[in-house]
Amino acid sequence: MASQRLSRARHATRLQFLVLGVIAGTWGTHIPSVSVRYSLSAASLSVVLLAVALGTVAALLFAGRIIARLGARNTVALFGLSMSASLAFVLEYPGFASLLAAMAVFGASMSLFDVAMNTEGSEIESLGKRPVMSNLHGMFSVGGMAGAAVTSALLDLHVAPATQLLVVCSGLAAIALVASRAMLDTHASGDGGAVAHFAWPRGALLLIGTLAFAGMTAEGILYDWSVLYLKQELGLAQAHAALGYATFTGSMALARFGGDRLRARFRERAVLGWSAAVAALAMAIALIAARGWVAYLGLALAGAGLAPVAPILFNASTRVPGVSRAAAIASVTTLGYSGFLVGPPIIGGITTATSLTAALFVVVLAAGIVAYGARFVPDKPG
Repeated sequence: MASQRLSRARHATRLQFLVLGVIAGTWGTHIPSVSVRYSLSAASLSVVLLAVALGTVAALLFAGRIIARLGARNTVALFGLSMSASLAFVLEYPGFASLLAAMAVFGASMSLFDVAMNTEGSEIESLGKRPVMSNLHGMFSVGGMAGAAVTSALLDLHVAPATQLLVVCSGLAAIALVASRAMLDTHASGDGGAVAHFAWPRGALLLIGTLAFAGMTAEGILYDWSVLYLKQELGLAQAHAALGYATFTGSMALARFGGDRLRARFRERAVLGWSAAVAALAMAIALIAARGWVAYLGLALAGAGLAPVAPILFNASTRVPGVSRAAAIASVTTLGYSGFLVGPPIIGGITTATSLTAALFVVVLAAGIVAYGARFVPDKPG
């Protein structure tokens, strides 16, 4: 019965990662819809995106306490509904002020949903004594691609954006709510005597968070700038440049589905170090060669090399003594998301001063930092 319960919880958590991925993909592809609906300038749209980012980071300060009080299962159910509802009506708010407030709620809900499901995944891995985190994060990658693909298909069918959002988000809310019933309920009182509130990173937690910052900086840069690099610097057509994005995200998803086998067979710090080294080397060669087919290969290897960063580091943070799972993951996620948010704007500034090709060497540097620092990450027991 315990084995069946754990299996149901694992499948339910995989669904939650998929839900968050679809939400992220849907939101990303409907940002232009928001811009048109509220007649936003580039500056105003930046403020909307900032509201999402601020809500995301602010909620991480309280994630440990909320999950300690509600449990991961109830946290996922509650904020799955909140996250879906705030996005479902994103084109229906009466004005800019209400849009900003809703987007802050959206960011905070995504953040709490994310930490809760990662906390659940870490607990399942610990109880089941076999790696599952990479597979879970692979489901997020699949969800992101699915959300973008569904939106694209519905737009081609001329389905109104507001209708799309209402139908898709309603379905996702139902899936999150139903799936949460199969999740474990082991976090309502925290992890023994461990600290459940936000843990300011220090010591091993600071190291893990710094590596998460570097890894997710590289990931965020390639998400936002890879297509423009292929089009602007290498002269590829828009359709061909878009394949670079698909290559990067697709290889990351595939690598995450195979990542748990590597983690079961080899030391986690070795997997992290070698993978990040491959990403750094591949991007360096691609940028120096400046050829289309080399760039595609470089993006594929970079996606595969960066794939283990979040699963390994999030799980490693839960092995830091004296901090609850939720608080540790929230702490590392804060630094990781910060990198995801600040990396792309940094590239814009460097590009203005030099070139986009030169700016993208930041990816090489960030991946290199992860490769070097991996040796200091707390490894899984025996």
